[in-house]
Amino acid sequence: MSGFVEKPEPIQVPGLVHLHTGKVRELYRNEAGDLVMVASDRISAYDWVLPTEIPDKGRVLTQLSLWWFDQLADLVPHHVLSTELPAGAPADWEGRTLVCKSLRMVPVECVARGYLTGSGLAEYQESRTVCGLALPEGLVDGSELPGPIFTPATKAAVGEHDENVSYEEVARQVGADVAAQLRQATLAAYTRARDIARERGIILADTKFEFGFDGDTLVVADEVLTPDSSRFWPADQWEPGRAQPSYDKQYVRDWLTSAESGWDRASEQPPPALPQPVVDATRAKYVEAYERLTGLSWG
Repeated sequence: MSGFVEKPEPIQVPGLVHLHTGKVRELYRNEAGDLVMVASDRISAYDWVLPTEIPDKGRVLTQLSLWWFDQLADLVPHHVLSTELPAGAPADWEGRTLVCKSLRMVPVECVARGYLTGSGLAEYQESRTVCGLALPEGLVDGSELPGPIFTPATKAAVGEHDENVSYEEVARQVGADVAAQLRQATLAAYTRARDIARERGIILADTKFEFGFDGDTLVVADEVLTPDSSRFWPADQWEPGRAQPSYDKQYVRDWLTSAESGWDRASEQPPPALPQPVVDATRAKYVEAYERLTGLSWG
């Protein structure tokens, strides 16, 4: 069992119809038919949405995504129409709300990997492949790959794992032409972002994108290149052969699996609330990622 420890009640706003509560985002539709995405401060780990929020996290994700959308605009268009707060929305939505085009979404998590870790490492250790792609012998946790690879996954419901699939399976599900577009856009966006991050002393190990169609045009949607959707590592601490320090939920994961938390990940019991030092350290990592990548000061 997993999912929400405490599922929140969505805020009701006149003129907006609530559509969905995700791990982090609330999704609405306005009277014009556009989507309104609100990024909360919720955080998830080990397929659980935790009961403790990380202050400013939703704003960091939103503002960082907007910055990246601009960096990628010549490669692939994005779905953002406006950042204006809908009439009647609570003041807390400021800075965490996007009004977006309603797209025909492609049901594929489009993952690009430039380094070996996570579920890719687990598959490689068994078969020397990732999503069916053969890789050289001798790679370890954190190894740089010979070149970026497209390793798609199926989209899972809250509380369930995404499942890695082969490119051939994606082509079977969505058609060869769409699969080719997804792979090209994913690898082009990853390569651009990897190079930008590298200039700022950060390794972009992997990332996932979501795409949809606006008519016949492929459009990148949701969030892009945030610590929630990517693995960012400090370049000066990169050391293949071990788990890398990262700009994400590392403090949360480490505490949850520590003796201090008292939580058994293998049990069906929900994880406990996070202590304040873990909350503060996690917030600081998200803010640091924003500042180092964009060169801007946070608030």
